[in-house]
Parts: sequence; structure tokens; C-alpha cells
Amino acid sequence: MSYAKVLSVGLVGVRGHLVEVEADLANGLPQVTLSGLPDTALSEAKDRVRAAIVNSGEPWPSRRITINLLPASLPKHGSGFDLALACALLAGAGRLPLAALDGVVVIGELGLDGSVRPVRGVLPMVLAAARAGVRRVVVPLANATEAALVSEVTVHATDSLARLVEFVRGQAPLLDPPAAQEVVVPTGPDLAEVVGQPTGRWAVEVAAAGNHHLLMTGPPGAGKTLLAQRLPSLLPALDDEAALEVTALHSVAGALPAGVGLIRRPPLQAPHHTASVAAIVGGGSGLARPGAISLAHRGVLFLDEAPEFAARTLEALRQPLEEGVVCLRRAAGETVFPARVQLVLAANPCPCAKPVGDVECECSPLARRRYLGRLSGPLLDRVDLQVTLRPVSSAALLDEQAGAESSAVVAERVAKARAAAAARWAEAGWRTNAEVPGPALRAAPWRLPPAVVAPARRQLEIGALSARGFDRVLRIAWTLADLAGRDRPDLGDVAAATELRQGPLR
Repeated sequence: MSYAKVLSVGLVGVRGHLVEVEADLANGLPQVTLSGLPDTALSEAKDRVRAAIVNSGEPWPSRRITINLLPASLPKHGSGFDLALACALLAGAGRLPLAALDGVVVIGELGLDGSVRPVRGVLPMVLAAARAGVRRVVVPLANATEAALVSEVTVHATDSLARLVEFVRGQAPLLDPPAAQEVVVPTGPDLAEVVGQPTGRWAVEVAAAGNHHLLMTGPPGAGKTLLAQRLPSLLPALDDEAALEVTALHSVAGALPAGVGLIRRPPLQAPHHTASVAAIVGGGSGLARPGAISLAHRGVLFLDEAPEFAARTLEALRQPLEEGVVCLRRAAGETVFPARVQLVLAANPCPCAKPVGDVECECSPLARRRYLGRLSGPLLDRVDLQVTLRPVSSAALLDEQAGAESSAVVAERVAKARAAAAARWAEAGWRTNAEVPGPALRAAPWRLPPAVVAPARRQLEIGALSARGFDRVLRIAWTLADLAGRDRPDLGDVAAATELRQGPLR
């Protein structure tokens, strides 16, 4: 036999595509030709596969070898095709009967000694195989636990090419996936540790209940970072669909710990203010990789010292915040990553950031406006809640009897509010109030009476609110009603939402 075909999977972003690895061996001068839009890592697979086959005790066929990856128009990248290439070559040379691999997807990188190494993105690869109707996969042993998260597929593991060859020849079985480790996920920092700041605590609770974006301004030590770090502890655990999305993104990025199950806690990403645009929204040579905003999908993206971020980096967030996805186009193709996050911004009120407020502030009004002006109007227009925190008083800091509510207590209220919102919007497919488009809130049956929306309408008429801002006030009002257990917002909810929407003086 001089022709053989083995199935594998290629990734474009977080979407997998079934790839047929073809090998044709013909008479002629010994050479290897690889086609099908391979990248550099895949083009180098020829030498890796040759060494792995020889070091596994199999002869290298000294013939003219042509390898093709179908569909040829789909860009292929990475080293995950190595194991499938080796199997196709050995089968084409007549060394392997491929009946045992008929309809089986093979994924893995080969070392020069024939060992099978783990690869990134195994979970979305196996998900793609399952969607294509494949029911058996062979993966590296180190990726087997991750692959086994897809219950519709039977997962076999191998630690070497020699073991897989013996299995195909019927001489030995493959390995079973190791059981997922029982990892005790820490609950994270507790909201009870935040001293004082009733305004900040209330804003964080509202943000968690409605999935709203949040801006906190205030002097150093006011608790902005503490509050932002505790926001994930108020969010409900991820359901199966969201957990698969988040785990797949971390798998593609190589940030998924080995041997653990699905990520159930909403992630928190807090990049440094020197982070580049590519680090935040995704990028890289060839096909782009996910950035911090995608790794925070279904969780929180926290930008501390937000005015210190480069303007281009901040402005790059505008489209993902609006649409919930990042679309990156490169010469090698287009990549789409999900990016439905809660954005939390923290900023000092001025460059000097004196902790005692205006009494000793050395900045002129113009300097203050310029500093906060680094956060552009179009970006802030997308941030629902904008609150100002005051310094913590000595009484609150030294009060031993102060008993602030814990994250568990607040999370119960948040869960009830989210359940009410999910039930209300279930027919339209929305999960939280922040996802509801403005036209839906301004139309029957959810349109609020003119007397109820009067506070927001006045702000709209004088230009203090944009049309987008008006819609966001309505969303906040619905969240406040959910937290209070009411079916619809009242005048007080809209007035409070308008106050929470007011940004810092610039």
C-alpha cells in the first residue's frame, strides 16, 4: 500500500476543524513534500517524525513522500499533527494496518525519541471531533484528562509512538485517561475583609447581580483594588456551557493546569498597565492567540491604574465590550475569540493621588481633567457603573466591632437577582440585564412609564447622558429591582441607577 489517510484536528482560534492527513509514497528520489498551508512548526514536523519513527524501531521509507493536509485551504499550525503524520507514513509504507484507526482522530506532538508530548487546545479539538461524529480519539497521556471532559467521545491515551504502533498491530492496549484530580478551588478573597466603603461594596454587588461594567475612582488605599479582586467571589459558578467555553480558551492559551477538570469559577484577569494591545485583546504572529480579555471570558477583566494604560490599548476594548467577541484578522486568516467579560476600571482622581483628598492635592483642575481624560468618553460611555470612593475613615478602620457582610452572604442575593433576570429574559436568550439591548427595554412589554424614567430623561435632555447611557441606566434599574425583589423598577430604582451612572468630574 502506498497511500494512507489518518484523521486529526486543526484549530483556528477556539474552533476545531477535522483534518485528513494523507500520505502518498512513490518511487523516485527520497524526499518529503508537505502541503496544505502548514506553518513553520508544522513544516518542521518532517524531521521530528523521521527521528521519532527511527528511534521507535521502525524503518524510514526511502521513497518520494508527499503529505497533504485536507482541507488544503485551511491554515494549519502547531505540532499536534505529528502523531497522525507518523501513522499515515507507516501505513503508506505497509508497516501498519489502519483498520484500528478507522474513524479515529489522532492528536499529539512527537519528540525525537518517539515520545508523545502534550499539545495546546486538546479540549476544543475533541469537541470539534465530537461535532463531526467521531467517537474515538487518541491523545497524549498528559492531555487525556482534559480530553475526557467531552463525554460523547471515548478517549485513549499514549505516551509513545511505539505504544500506538503496537496497539494498531493488535499487540498491546492503549492507556486509559487518568482520573481528574479533586482540586479544592479556593473561594478567593472575602468581601468581609474590605473595611468601610459602603458605596463601593454596593456598586460591586450591583455589578455582580447585573453583569455590569464598573469604574471606581478614588485615592490610593480607598479599597478599589480590594473590591475588584473580590468581585469574582460574588458571581455564581459557571454552568456546563460556560465552563466548556472558558476551559477551551485556557487550553488554547496553554494556561490550563494538567489533570484538572472544567473551570467552574469565573476567571479574573488583571494585566499590568504596561500590557500591549496584543496582550489584552489577543494577537501574535500567524494566527492570533487569545489575550487577557478572552481569558477573562465569563469572568472579570480588571484594569488597575486604568489611566496609565496606553490609549490604543484602552480604545481596543470598545468593540469587544459591545459585541462580546474579538475578531482578529491577519494575513494567515481570521480568528474569533469570545470575550464576554465584566470590565472593572480603577483610577486615582489625579496624578499626585494624595491619600487625604483635595486638602493637600497638588494638581490643578486642568491636570485632573487631563489625567482622567485618558479614559476616553466613548470607552466610559460603555461602563455602566461609575462611582467615586472616599478615603477610609479612622473610625471604620479601627472599629473592632464592625461586621461587614461576607462574600457568601452577598453572593446569595446576587444569585437570586440573576435567577430573576434569567427567568425574565429566557425567552429571548439573554442571561443577565447587561446583555439586554436598549430597544428591547424601550419597547413593550418592558417599557417603563414616563413618570418612572423621569430622572434619566432629564439627564438625557441636558446632554449629561447619551442614548447608550440612557439604555444602561435602564439596565441598572432592572438590576436594582431584582436585588430588591420587585417585578419592575420604580422611580427610586431609576433615580438610584442614574446616580450610579454618574462618572467622576473631569
